Amino acid sequence: MSSLEFEILATAMMVSAACAVPGAYLVLRQMSMVADAISHTVLLGIVLAFLIVPLYGHPLMVFGASVMGVVTVLGIDLLKRTGLVREDAAIGITFPALFSLGVLLISLLARDAHLDEHMVFQGDLVYSVFQRLELGGRGFGPMTLWKMAGIFLLNGALALRFHRELKIATFDPVLAATLGISPALVHFGLVLMTSVTAVGAFDSVGSILVIGFMVVPPVTARLLTDSLARYLGLSILLGCVSSLGGFWIAWTVNGSVGGSISLVMGAMFVVVLLASPRRGLVADWRRRRRQRVEFAVRMLVIHLFQHRALGQRTEENHAGHLEAHLGWSAEFSRRITELAEARGLIRRVDTHWLGLTSIGQRQAEQALAG
Repeated sequence: MSSLEFEILATAMMVSAACAVPGAYLVLRQMSMVADAISHTVLLGIVLAFLIVPLYGHPLMVFGASVMGVVTVLGIDLLKRTGLVREDAAIGITFPALFSLGVLLISLLARDAHLDEHMVFQGDLVYSVFQRLELGGRGFGPMTLWKMAGIFLLNGALALRFHRELKIATFDPVLAATLGISPALVHFGLVLMTSVTAVGAFDSVGSILVIGFMVVPPVTARLLTDSLARYLGLSILLGCVSSLGGFWIAWTVNGSVGGSISLVMGAMFVVVLLASPRRGLVADWRRRRRQRVEFAVRMLVIHLFQHRALGQRTEENHAGHLEAHLGWSAEFSRRITELAEARGLIRRVDTHWLGLTSIGQRQAEQALAG
């Protein structure tokens, strides 16, 4: 791997880490689509700032993007508070309008600038490393790498400093207000963090990958843990692993780096969705299967107990008639009967008749008692 390729990989990993911090809280606060909106509408703030100061990378661009992020959220909130528009519809109305205006201004007023529709959507991860940081005539690597490293450190420092406020306001806004923490202030602080991160990553990865980095790794991490600290760490780690895997695929097949990273993130999410020990679909299927079996065993014990109490040891207690009375298949009836017998809950009387053991009778009494 050449030094240039290493710089591209390092930049991608730093962008993913910086995006994961605000993205993790956005996912917890069910604001994933707001992240989508902000990552698009910051374009309008960038363009307006560029028209005022036509110098790419000027601090005014960050300010304009941050203001536009706040304007986006305010617009969504105002539409939602009318009671006539749901939040998802408000997002669908606000961000396409602001984003389209930004694209239109680029095509009309900034044609000669390093701003175009391709950069907006896909970024230029490979070419972004050619913008070098130079101090005193010496080169110190890609400007984007240092910029995103600074944003990552800033996001991490803010998350650590305001960990208590973010945690309480995210999970219990009412308690936060009671404790003197302003949920609205936390909300807009998170919006500002997201806006600054989005504008920093804009030229290198584009809006599509910014959304992916902010949403997919945190959603994947959420399937793996309930601990907030581990969740934040996993969000950063999964983003970096996706960048590494995507870069390796792009390098191997000579394809798009951004597209390969997005593909790896999606594949990682699918794997975790299927195989997560606690929340995965396979684990959920096994849990439901076990619950169905346990419920069936309890049903069998109660069924035998009720008919025993009534003195009815007729066909209801016959092993061959369980499927008719309990609605089970013959194979499932045989399986449940054998399991209950192995647990010492029932016993066979004259081969085909089923009766309760003392253990089974106690379990049935406990189940019926509540």
